[in-house]
Amino acid sequence: MTVKDKVQRAAAAAVLSRLIKYVRKDPDTNLVKLVDRSERFVGNIFPAKNFDSFREGAKDPENVWRQLALRLIDEIDDNVLMNMMLALGLGAGVNGTKTVRANREKYHCNIPWVILLDPTSACNRKCKGCWSAEYGHKQSLTFDELNSIVNQGVAMGTHFYMFTGGEPLLRKKDLIKLCELHPDCAFLSYTNADLVDEEFCEEMKRVGNISLAISIEGTKDSNDARRGEGSYDHVMKAMDLLKSKGCLFGISVCYTRANVDAVTSDEFVDLMISKGVRFAWYFNYMPVGSAAVEELIPTPEQRTHMYRWLRKMRNSKTGKPMFVIDFQNDAEYVGGCIAGGRNYFHINSAGDIEPCVFIHYSDSNIREQTLIEALKRPLFQAYWHGQPFNNNHLRPCPMLENPQCLRKMVKETGAKSTDLLAPEDVDTLCSRCDKFAAEWAPVAQELWDSTKHPHPKTQYYRDTPEGKAEQHEQK
Repeated sequence: MTVKDKVQRAAAAAVLSRLIKYVRKDPDTNLVKLVDRSERFVGNIFPAKNFDSFREGAKDPENVWRQLALRLIDEIDDNVLMNMMLALGLGAGVNGTKTVRANREKYHCNIPWVILLDPTSACNRKCKGCWSAEYGHKQSLTFDELNSIVNQGVAMGTHFYMFTGGEPLLRKKDLIKLCELHPDCAFLSYTNADLVDEEFCEEMKRVGNISLAISIEGTKDSNDARRGEGSYDHVMKAMDLLKSKGCLFGISVCYTRANVDAVTSDEFVDLMISKGVRFAWYFNYMPVGSAAVEELIPTPEQRTHMYRWLRKMRNSKTGKPMFVIDFQNDAEYVGGCIAGGRNYFHINSAGDIEPCVFIHYSDSNIREQTLIEALKRPLFQAYWHGQPFNNNHLRPCPMLENPQCLRKMVKETGAKSTDLLAPEDVDTLCSRCDKFAAEWAPVAQELWDSTKHPHPKTQYYRDTPEGKAEQHEQK
């Protein structure tokens, strides 16, 4: 961070510290004032209507978002709460967003808001249908490479980093070191939770800018059936420890044809909330890798159920105090696919720069190109020019719902398979998606035509000609 950044951060920290104490003293009155102060602080970077919604929710004791906010303020360790708010709010939200927008104009390419990266391909489990389980202990990024990725990312405006794998916590000392070196960034690690112990929880509290997303599949039976005997008990123990320490964590749920009912049940959600879970990433099963099981792809009926369940969960009256997002079913909020650097991309443990964690093709590597150079190469440019891949944003993905798009991009750009075990021809991969894509298309169209869609007030939309014109009219 520059001297100016450090001064700005110190000033923001002092204000936040007072505001947190202020809200705790009288939440009914002061939570609204916190929203007011936040809006004045960030200026016009985000639409005013967002803050109007926050204010309305803050006034209603029955609003689930208000309940979640107060739980965070009451139950999360002060240092974690402070540093995550500074990293996500000031680093990624205010300063990062400005720089990202400027660099999109400067370089004429996608610039991501978040980068996913694999510190290692190693994993201590072998989950059914997971490509990572095939890789073994073959590849790892060095600490210097991890640090270089973050340094380059910050220069682009990217202040949020998610660790995937493999099992990232096999490198937990290096992850903590990155958190120390980059206090203006937020970090999140996906994990099976086997390596979460008291010492690591204390380190999470000390640095304050890292959270976890624990993989879980629903009930003990459904979880252990896919992730291995004893994995559910490990997760429950880790959650209890993290909650007792005031650490910030959520869950990562891969929903399949076999577990959709389990992972959307009230019993499951209520248990997760009681365990201290604050957020949940839901992922549609993707048939990637030679061990992929096509039959695990949810049916169109299950996908429709997920679409409706998500909106019920987030409703301020009918929902529950846990933030839930599904990148497949929530694409209408962000204008379609966000991969290819539009809002994120992925770097695997061999250094290959991929458009998506599920799209194992690349034409660049961190050991040969900079991140900006990769974003301007043919594969990422194909994403930039091709997005959205479908005007029906309930069919966002160029692989799962529009496999013809991925076939075309890979073949025209000459991108190579990055599968670390068995390089996969794009036609072979996409053939596993053709059946679902054809079955989902008419269902998705009926759902799209019969529902009211949110206007995508995303940062990306605000950078388009239409978004800029709308902002000009509002001034």
